[in-house]
Amino acid sequence: MKRRDILKGITILPFAGGIAGSVIPFDTVKASPKSRKRDLYKELGVRTFINAAGTYTFMTGSIMHDYVVDAIQSSWQEFCLLDELQDKVGERIAAMVHAESAVVTSGAFSGLTLGLAGILTGTDVEKVKMLPFLEGSGMKSEVICQNAHKIDYNHALMNTGCKMVYVDSVADVEKAINEKTALMHFLNIEADKGQIKHEEWVALGKKYNVPTSNDMAADTPPVSNLTRFNDMGFDFVVVSGGKAIRGPQSAGILMGKKKIIEAARIHMPPRGYNIGRGMKVNKEEIVGMYVALEHFMSADHDKEFKMWESQIAVIENAVKGTNGVTTKITVPALGNVTPTLEVSWDTTVIKMTTKDLQEKLRNGNPSIEVIGHGDNAINITVWVMRPGQEKIVAKKLKEVLSTV
Repeated sequence: MKRRDILKGITILPFAGGIAGSVIPFDTVKASPKSRKRDLYKELGVRTFINAAGTYTFMTGSIMHDYVVDAIQSSWQEFCLLDELQDKVGERIAAMVHAESAVVTSGAFSGLTLGLAGILTGTDVEKVKMLPFLEGSGMKSEVICQNAHKIDYNHALMNTGCKMVYVDSVADVEKAINEKTALMHFLNIEADKGQIKHEEWVALGKKYNVPTSNDMAADTPPVSNLTRFNDMGFDFVVVSGGKAIRGPQSAGILMGKKKIIEAARIHMPPRGYNIGRGMKVNKEEIVGMYVALEHFMSADHDKEFKMWESQIAVIENAVKGTNGVTTKITVPALGNVTPTLEVSWDTTVIKMTTKDLQEKLRNGNPSIEVIGHGDNAINITVWVMRPGQEKIVAKKLKEVLSTV
């Protein structure tokens, strides 16, 4: 059977059993001799650092827990059908997050594209093949979003061919809704800035029969967000897998109404006639994402938060007595709800800019990364540090602030 003939058979819903054929048992394949453990970062000349900043993609997100790596390592030795694995994992994830259905995606960004694509096309394969060329297709082509929720990542929705329509008030929404409206999109991290809050947004969508979505990509903790927005009635929700959940950095979850997820999956690999073919997630990432979420949902988050508080206190106590230094601990309200230490300084006493301080920490041994906050302040978090690294950061930060 030729590869192209097999691919032609992978059409709409993937839930159609396997392909018969002979299988070579893995244990008959000769494994290569075990080589010495290599320090590939050192070998490649790549700088590593203590992450005192948080789960930023440009800093490679977060570090997977041992149990996630174990899950990945336990799944690489066997073949399975990609769709069957997504079916089984999706069922388990959906139950955990209170959604009708779910699928592991290649990040939250791809989840937005796929979710909207599913809404536009349904399970019509001919429509699937048209995206992102909507003109003359009869498909809807507009997404309504609040101006306060206007960010670069909304481009994920535009990848489908849709255009964004930005509004401010309820009256604006009602005026903007028309026969072309495909979706009303909400950004959780900016929920306090828009005039229309979560529940009212969902209610407006239901009133006018327009699906609603919620981008909560980096907005765990709290763990309750993973169920809250599905319970609230959003038609689909996306979350990153490689941040607080500490699954594979290139994974995420699309969760929501069964019809939307079912249609979204037609836009995903292994099918190749769609806009999502390049958004591939391998079997190891799917398994790793599932195990990461399973542990995250059942973890003792109160205990974890107390640990973060004690770690951030180590850093604050080390520097707050330094001449010219002011410290403040806050906890963000909407996402990444973790203790965050702001360290600022009087530049007449400590003649140094934020960039200067970042460079000194970056060029130290070990290297440390922090996030700048204005011209004379930095923010520090501890929630992606390894145990004990807070002491290293505390010592180094005090040293830099005291010797200028």
